[in-house]
Parts: sequence; structure tokens; C-alpha cells
Amino acid sequence: MTATTPAVAPATGGAQGTVRRLIVYGLLFVLVVITATGVAGLLGRLLDAGTPLARGGAADLALWLAFALIGGPLAALLWWAVWRRLADEAERSSLAWGLYLAGMYTVSLIVATSALLAAATAAVAGRWLSAELATGLTWAAVWAWHRWMSRHPLRRPVRLLTVPCVIASAYGLVLLVSGSIGALGTILDEALAGAVAPALAGAPWWRAALEALITAAAGGLVWWWHWFRDGTRGFRTGFASVALVVVGVLGGAAVMLAGIGVALWVGLRLAFDRGEALGPILAPLGSALAAAAVGALVWTYHRRIVAARSNGVRQAAGLVMSGLGLAAAATGIGVIVNATLGALVSPLVAADTRSLLLGGIAALVVGAPVWWLHWRPTAHLPPEEITYQGRRVYLIAVFGISAVVALIALLVVGFRIFEFVLDATTGASLIDRVRAPLGLLVATVLVFAYHFAVWRRDRALIATQGLAPARRISRVVLVAADAAPELVRAIESATGASVTVWRREAVGGPPAMPGSVPDAAALAAAFDGVTARRVLVLAGPGDRLEVVPLAE
Repeated sequence: MTATTPAVAPATGGAQGTVRRLIVYGLLFVLVVITATGVAGLLGRLLDAGTPLARGGAADLALWLAFALIGGPLAALLWWAVWRRLADEAERSSLAWGLYLAGMYTVSLIVATSALLAAATAAVAGRWLSAELATGLTWAAVWAWHRWMSRHPLRRPVRLLTVPCVIASAYGLVLLVSGSIGALGTILDEALAGAVAPALAGAPWWRAALEALITAAAGGLVWWWHWFRDGTRGFRTGFASVALVVVGVLGGAAVMLAGIGVALWVGLRLAFDRGEALGPILAPLGSALAAAAVGALVWTYHRRIVAARSNGVRQAAGLVMSGLGLAAAATGIGVIVNATLGALVSPLVAADTRSLLLGGIAALVVGAPVWWLHWRPTAHLPPEEITYQGRRVYLIAVFGISAVVALIALLVVGFRIFEFVLDATTGASLIDRVRAPLGLLVATVLVFAYHFAVWRRDRALIATQGLAPARRISRVVLVAADAAPELVRAIESATGASVTVWRREAVGGPPAMPGSVPDAAALAAAFDGVTARRVLVLAGPGDRLEVVPLAE
């Protein structure tokens, strides 16, 4: 017999409670920003030993004092009132509390690292930036405070708990990649420049490399702290999966392909376009090689993580790679058409468009294989891949966007033609006027035509063969007496869906054992035959586990 128990919803109190929370947490966010700004300004004055405390403008000092001495106590009082309310389960389950912590955690981390990096890189050049150092220290304290609240065992948010870690991991990875490319690119550029011509007088090259290394070290620390120490690597929520695919797979591949494309373009110029001196031609090669190497490492690492995720995540990663290769190949086709038409205008212009033509060839050579390998246009696809919703959304998005771009390019071509007919005294030929938008038009029309045809073919196959769109569990709502982290991870592993936990009040009956989590076979049997996109899972009392499919 199943006991009926009152479940605690994620948020209670109706519209009045929702509005109250939004106002309170919004006001607390503003007060914390005001207080941190004032404290940072005052601390900057104290750190600047060469400047008297009140010098530099009485208005600034008065503003910082007002922010710190008025905003600070108000923020403390409001925070104390909020903190006492968070003993209630409904307050901790509110979306506003999770949004506030996620927003302030992210803002304080970004401001602190940016300011501290500015102070550190300035110190390399022998400059003392007290304001940046004070800002970094103040916002680092704000970040530590909010990190403590997000880890509090009794008052941490129930919703959006993993969002700050995911955003921080992505931010740290961006800093790590940009700093690594800057440092390695500077070293390679110096090596190539030294091989071509002697170094000119100026700032030492190692300074830029050291500044980039500092950025990479700071980003690596932020990324490692959240990715490994906080366990972001193992998160399987929808937001974490999107960040993994977009930042790790798509971002890393974009950096890698951009570096390979520029390096190939330089090689083509060395072989077929030696109109300039060797130095300007080789100028972008060092950064391109660094981007290709760093991007390849990032893409390979995240690709291995994606390989262990659900089928939906793997298919999404393949689609974004296909889109990236398609964009590079289409850009190459458009540039090739543009350069070819430019060469037809006059033989004198051919030398100017040769570099453009080689750039288009490089983009096409880099993008086309990537698109072919991930899209597999000649492969026989199984029914589950044809009916995959992500594939259909991808096709509609690609031919929809290409249609809009083609329409804009067509309007520009028409405008240029009418402009030439009405006023032919400007000296530019008709081909020279329309070659850039015409190249874009040709590329987007090809993309639109192909993907629209594939979309229609898939629809016809689904209709004629009676293929039903594949239905997968995308969200699981787990109702349990406690947070049940082991059970959450087991459900995520069994279904690949994001799991939301609703904690219910304790009731009479046999208590659940702390480590009593069903094994993989039991979970697979519980979800066997369930095709609903949303599923409710009732855990307890005891070892009871009930799966309830929810209607759309």
C-alpha cells in the first residue's frame, strides 16, 4: 500500500511570495554591488602609499564613503533577514535564491579575476595599479562569501545549484585557452621573426609572453577548481551538457580550425603569392599554430568526455561540428566567388585578389572535410537518427538562417545594380560592386538548397515508412526524503536526463538506508518501456522506487 505524503514543491507562497523574493534578492544584489564598489574605492586609496587619503577628488571619496557606510549596513541587515528565512524549505527551493547566488557568484568571480589579472600584468611592466588590486581583493572576498553560502549544508539553494560551477568552469577555460594561445603564439612569433630579420628595439618580447602565462595560470586555476574539485566534470544536467558541447567541443574546434585555416593560408601565400616581404606574410603564423595546438587539445579532451555521455549529447556534439564545418566551407565558397569575380574585372586587380582567393581556398579545404565526416551525406542513416529531433531542428535552423542571409545578400546585389544603373560615374565596375554580396548569395543558396532537400527527404521517409520520432526521457523529477545524491547520479547514468530533486516531509514507515541505491540493472528495469519526455520518480519509504510517466 502506498502512503500519500505531502510533497514540498520547489517554491510556495504563490504570486505574492514570488514577487517578494524577486524584489528582495534584486535589492540585495544591488546593495552588495554598491557596498563592494565603495569598499574597493576606499581600499584603493589605502593601498596607494604615494597618495594622501583625501587627495584625488573629494567627490570620489564622498561617494565611496556613502557606498560603504550606508550601503554596507543596509546590505548586512537585508542579508541577515534573508539568511534567517532560508531555514524554510520553500525559501531554499525558490528560483530567486538560486538565481541570486548564481548571478552574484559569476559576477564576483569575473570582476575579481579581471581586476587581479590587470594588476598582475601591470606589475610585470613595472606599474602599480592600486585601484585594480583593491577591486580584485574586494570582489574576491564577495566571491568567497557567496561560495560559502552556496556550500552551506542547511541553507544552500535547491535549484540552480550547479549553474555557478558550470559558468565558472567555462570562464576559466576561456581564460586558460586565450592565455595559452597568447604565450605560445608570442614565443613562436619571436622565433619566426628572429629567423627572418633581427629584432627591433622596443619592449622585450618575453613581457607579453609572461603576461599571457599569468592569464593562463589564473584561468587554469579557476577551471581546475570548479571542473575537478567541485565535480563539474560529472554534472549531467541539461545546462551542463549544453556548456560541454558549446564551450568544450564547439569552442575548442572553432579555435583549432581557425588556427589550421590561417596556417594553411600562410602556406598558400608562401607558395603562390610572394608579392610581399617574408615578414608580413609570416606575421600571423605563430598565433595560428598556437591556436591550432591549444584548440586541438581542448577539443580532444572534451570529445572524450562527450563519448561517455548519453546518445543525445553525442548527437548534439556531432551536429555542432557539422555546422562549424559547414560555416567554414560556405565562407570559403563565398570568398572564392568574390575573388574570382574580382580577378575578372581587370588583370591589374588580380594580384590584389590573389590573397583573398587563397584565403577562401584555405577555408574550404579546412571546413569541407569536417562537415563531410560529421554529417556523412552519403551514409545510410538508421531510422532513429532520421527521426532524431535535434537533426530536424538543425536542418530547419540551417536552411532558415541561410534563407535569411541569402535574402539580405540578394537585396544588396539589387541595390548595387540599381546604383550602377542610376549613377555610373563613380568609376567602379558593376562586377566590382556586386562581387562580395554575390559570393555570399551563391554560398547561402547552395546551403539552403541542400539542407531543404534533406529536410524534405527525411519528412517523406518518416511519412511513407511510418517512422515515429524517437522519444527519450529528457527530465526526471525525483521526490525523495533527502537530497539523495547517489540516487540522482544513478538515474542520470541510467537515463541521460537531467534530474530535479523535490524533498518531501518525513513520514512514518521504515526509514531509507543511507546507501540503499538501486543498482544499474534495477534502475534500467524501472525505466524499461518508459517513453515519456518527463518522468516522476517516487523514492521511499524504504527501498520503494516508483516511476510515473507524465503527459505532455
